[in-house]
Amino acid sequence: MMVKKKAPKRKKATKRKAPKRKLTKKSVKRNVKKTAAQIKKEEVVLRKKAIAEFKKAKQKLLAAEKKMKAYAKKNPDKAVAIAVGVGAAIGAAVTAVMKRKK
Repeated sequence: MMVKKKAPKRKKATKRKAPKRKLTKKSVKRNVKKTAAQIKKEEVVLRKKAIAEFKKAKQKLLAAEKKMKAYAKKNPDKAVAIAVGVGAAIGAAVTAVMKRKK
């Protein structure tokens, strides 16, 4: 009969803890400056994105305005009817809100 040898047991891997650093006034100031610089960079990027999105929205709004003006010129009767309907709806909503407040 053969006797099986047991494999040697492996040690469990332990996490190494980073050595704790003492917080000094200098290190705190340095970290604050680094963080502030990162925030400023992110702010610049986000501001550029916001400006680009604003320009896109403005272009879309101008295009819609042109279409609306062209439609109003072609169909003045329908445009007046739509304007009267929208005005009546807004007036009714304002009247309802004012009655509730009393």
